[in-house]
Order: sequence, then C-alpha cells, then structure tokens
Amino acid sequence: MRPARPPTPRLFALAWPLFLELLLGIGVGVAGTLLAARLSDTAGAAFALANHVAATLFLLFRIIGAGVGVVLAQNLGRSQRAAADAVARAALGASSWIGVLTALAALLGAAPLLRLMNAPPEVLPLALPLLQALAPLMLLDAWNATMGSVVRAHLHARDALAVTVAMHGTLLLLCVPLMLGWGPTQALGVPALGLPGFALALLLSRVLGLALHLWLWRRRLALVPRAADWWRLRPRELAAVAHIGLPGAAENGAYRLAFMVSIGVAGALGAQALATHAYASQVMHLVLLFGLATGLSVEIVVGHLIGAGRLHEAHRLVRRALARGLAVSLAVALLAALAGPWLMRGFTQDAEIVAAAVTLLWWTVLLEPGRTFNLVVINGLRAAGDARYPVVVGVVSMAVVLAGGSWFFGLVLGWGLPGVWLAYAADEWLRGLLMWRRWAQHRWVPHARASRRRLAQARSAQASGSPT
Repeated sequence: MRPARPPTPRLFALAWPLFLELLLGIGVGVAGTLLAARLSDTAGAAFALANHVAATLFLLFRIIGAGVGVVLAQNLGRSQRAAADAVARAALGASSWIGVLTALAALLGAAPLLRLMNAPPEVLPLALPLLQALAPLMLLDAWNATMGSVVRAHLHARDALAVTVAMHGTLLLLCVPLMLGWGPTQALGVPALGLPGFALALLLSRVLGLALHLWLWRRRLALVPRAADWWRLRPRELAAVAHIGLPGAAENGAYRLAFMVSIGVAGALGAQALATHAYASQVMHLVLLFGLATGLSVEIVVGHLIGAGRLHEAHRLVRRALARGLAVSLAVALLAALAGPWLMRGFTQDAEIVAAAVTLLWWTVLLEPGRTFNLVVINGLRAAGDARYPVVVGVVSMAVVLAGGSWFFGLVLGWGLPGVWLAYAADEWLRGLLMWRRWAQHRWVPHARASRRRLAQARSAQASGSPT
C-alpha cells in the first residue's frame, strides 16, 4: 500500500514564525549595536566588525545548514520518517566538528583576521577581545541552528519560534546590565563589562536555547540524540546533505567574502565611515527580513512538494511568493528611508554620520527588490535540487560586481559608501534576474526529478542495508 499523501504545507504558516524569529535575531543585533554605540561610536564600529568576522567564519556551518532542511523536507514529503531521522542525527554530529573548527579559527586567528579587515587602530583593541570571547559560542550556535532547522523541516515553526523568543529574550534581559552595569554601586550591583558583557549574555542565552531544542526534539519529534550522535560522522546521510549544502555553502561563502571586502573598503575610509556602515546595515537587515522569511519558507515548502512529486504546485508557489515579496520589500524599504533620520538618531547624535546613513537607506530602496529575487528564487532552486547554477553565477557576480564594484566605486572613483551601496544593488539585481530566468524557463525540473530518484535509491539502500 502506498503511504497517504501528506498535506500541503502552508507558506504563510511557516513564514510568519520565521519572520518573527529573524526579527528577534536582527533585533538583538540592533540592540547590541545600540548599546555598544552608547559606549562610543568606536565601540559601535568594533562591535559590528567583530560580528561580521564571526559571521564569516560561521559560513563553514552552511555546508550542513544549507542542505539539512532541504533533504529532511524531501524525505518527509515522501513519508520517509526513518530516513529523515537518520539525516537529523548525522547533521548533529557534523555540526559539532564544524562548530569546534570555527571556534578555534575565531580564537587563534582573531588578530590577523581583524587586521585583514583594515580595522582602524582605535577600533582594533576593542574588536579583538570581543571576537575571541565569541569563539566558544560558535559550537553552541552550530548545535542550535541544526536542531532548529530539523524542527522547522517537520513543520513545527511555532515551536522553533518559541525557542528563539526565549533565547533572545534572555539575551536582551542580560546584555543591558552586563554591558552597561546595574545597581547603586559597583560593589552592590553588576559591574559594566562593556563589549565582553554582550558575549557573556550571548553564551548564557545559547545554553538555554540548546536545552529547549533538546526538549523539543524529545517532545515533538520523539527524537533523542544518543551520545555518539554528537560526534559521529555518517557519510551516507551526509552525502545527500552535502549535495545541496556544498553549493549553498560556496554561494554563501562567496557572498560573505565579497561583503567583507566591502567592509574593508569602509574600514579604509576611516572609523566614522565604518560606524556609518554598521548603523545603516542594521536598518537594512530589518528591511530584508520579510524577503528572507519568505525565501526560507519557500525552501521548506518546495522541498516537501518536490519530495511528493508535485512540481507544478512548486512552480506556482514560487511565482506567488516572489510577487508578494517584491511588493512588500519595496514598501518596507521606502518606509525605512523616510524614517531614516529618526532611526539613525537612535544610534548616534553625530550629524555627519546620520546624514550619510540616511543617504545609504535611500540606496537601499533600489537594492532590496533585487535582493528579494535572490532570497525567494535561489531558495526555490536549491529546494528543487538545482544548487550548482546559483553558485556559478553568484561567485562571478559577487567577485566582480560586489567586491570589485565596492573597491572601484568606493575607493578608485572616490564615491565612498554610496559607491559601496551601488555595488550591492548591482550585484543583487544581476543575480536575481538571472535566477528568475532559470526558474521561469523550468531548467530546475530535471534537477527536481533527479532529487526524487536519489530519494528512492536511498530508501532502497536503507531498506536492504544495515541500520545506521
């Protein structure tokens, strides 16, 4: 007897919890930047620079993170729960190794990495200890990200949201007293730790997140990690994840490296330009949240539909999601630009920084619709198994247009940060239109069919082989 056809996941039911999750994550970054800026604009720049480097190092995790959700969704779409559980356990072990490697890179390579980013002399002494303090969190972040992806792939988006609320809420409650101090006197209260206080608050919140994810795995998924699951590498299950994850990691890695070049350009322009970039970027990240939540939801739903063989539904869903994403991203970017002067005064009272950041927000109105093409269509391509084309196109565009354009427009032509934002917009629009052409011409369909064949072969191999 064939298994019953699973229900069609609803895009909105996944998108709104993901949006709130991402909003909380970005909100924490904004709050950290605001608190750092209260110490000084130099501290605000150091906070942003250290977090940019940490995020770049964490790209190693994308090898697993970009693939585990897709492979799980495809298996669940075919009603292959045992195979999905095996993939989840394999991803947990792989994330441990990647988390340790990333933590060591942050701890041992902090100084050369920050110098590579053209950290201004007044910024480096503040950014260096913060980046080293963030190193142990790489492992906790890898575990939390993997476990959260598994929960969402099982369509428990609200449960994943609840963990995020608890985790980030704890961080926000702790980072204010730990960074700025609390109590009538230092002897009776909490001493002000400055930027390291944020790292300590982050550590405590991530430990809470891990405990809650373990509870969710047990309660919602009936999945309890064994001791070996935390460290064992399982090549058979990881092969399917890497087939999607390696191209996804390469694409994200290329973007992050190109983006870091643009940060280096801002650093070469001075501490004031670096602070302006940091403040404008925080608002820009808030603007892109809806498109990002839509793209991640599209990846999950399309993965389920591809696993179930419902390719026409997958095509219609991507078209609808893209149309809505474009309208919303343009509207939100316009609102952010109009509110720019008020928003920027929340970070700094420096009139030059406020004026420069507002100019960048108006450039964001051009940038964001192009980014929505990427956030929605690339995730649809990846969920369909068409993961290599975005890498080939993306690496070329990011290296030439994003990184090269940032250097050329920003430094060679002397346009400064507006030149950097022009490079951002040109890269997003070029990649976005090329991705849409590939989707509209149905060139992803052979890859989707190949993904279904691989799932069927994996199921047969699991049925005939020994258990993992």
